[in-house]
Amino acid sequence: MMARFAGCGRYVYNKALAEQKERMDRNEGVSNYAAQCRSLTEWRHASETAFLAEAPTHPLQQSLKDLGRAFSNFFSGRAKFPRFKKKGRGDSFRYPDPKQIKFDEKNSRIFLPKLGWMRYRKSREITGTIKQVTVSRAGDGWFVSIQTEQEMAVQQRSKGSATGIDLGVATFATLSDGTTYASEMDYQTHQSKIAREQRILARKQKFSNNWRKEARRIQRMYGRVRNGRLDFQHKTSTTICKNHATVIVEDLNVKGMTASAAGTLENPGKNVRAKSGLNRSILNQGWCEFRRQLQYKLEEVGGLLVCVPAKHTSAKCSQCGFTCKENRKSQSNFSCLGCNHTENADLNAARNILAAGLAVLACGETPVGISLKQEPTVAASVLA
Repeated sequence: MMARFAGCGRYVYNKALAEQKERMDRNEGVSNYAAQCRSLTEWRHASETAFLAEAPTHPLQQSLKDLGRAFSNFFSGRAKFPRFKKKGRGDSFRYPDPKQIKFDEKNSRIFLPKLGWMRYRKSREITGTIKQVTVSRAGDGWFVSIQTEQEMAVQQRSKGSATGIDLGVATFATLSDGTTYASEMDYQTHQSKIAREQRILARKQKFSNNWRKEARRIQRMYGRVRNGRLDFQHKTSTTICKNHATVIVEDLNVKGMTASAAGTLENPGKNVRAKSGLNRSILNQGWCEFRRQLQYKLEEVGGLLVCVPAKHTSAKCSQCGFTCKENRKSQSNFSCLGCNHTENADLNAARNILAAGLAVLACGETPVGISLKQEPTVAASVLA
């Protein structure tokens, strides 16, 4: 039933998007949310789309709101034109009315419209006023996220040490005091296993029972990689936030760093295979997610996250300040051509990041990365 409800929401989103594209082709503009809701009512009563009546109404309306938000982001230049949703990608549906939701926390049960009472494994206590509930599929499991709202006390700025962090591929994080955090996930081993299973999947008849079993097996493998990455990031970010009041990181342009080197037919790229492998390794680290975790965890304890430009942090000597790209002899070796200072390249970069962040704070500038907006807390659990 949950898969069917997610499919109905996807169908409504794609059908509404198709109508909006037709209106734009006729230069009629984009219709508003109220007009689309009237169309949704017609679809639910039409014979060819009567299956939409089996799904709850509010989650289908939320699909229309998601489409409206996508168009708003497109017209404001924050995102590309909305795309059609595909089955199996981001399957979810949302209940926006807390009055329709019931909880039996003693027995770990939740009541959702047209789904009834369901048991779940609770990952954390539900605190605050419930605002909405989202049910989503991740891998071969279904999860329920309960969004709540509560008053949070503004923490006073804590006093303590400051540290700079250099994020890398060979070593996930190197702190300016010499502490290093190496990723515990063996991505290469997982990638080879997933590639082998994908070759097996390609040889099976599409959408057959064996094909679906193999697809679920691959989803579980991707889920283990994702969960292992998140577990490592949470443990590392929590340790750093407990030991340091100010954390300084580079403002990395991950999108630009992972751009394809394939080029065009007229101007083909060089070392395309090596660059694609580097891009995969960078994306496997999850630097943006790690920075997000640092930010909200520091805000909770009264700490501060400062982001500084990444330019020249790896080529600059932390002792004399001489900047030259030849200073970095290899991935791990740094030898200054100006003062002959020798040090680990990641540690040298981390100390440069620390110095740049302290300079930003000393000048009284607003540090990048600090957010005063209080986001609603989310309690996530897995549906049994």
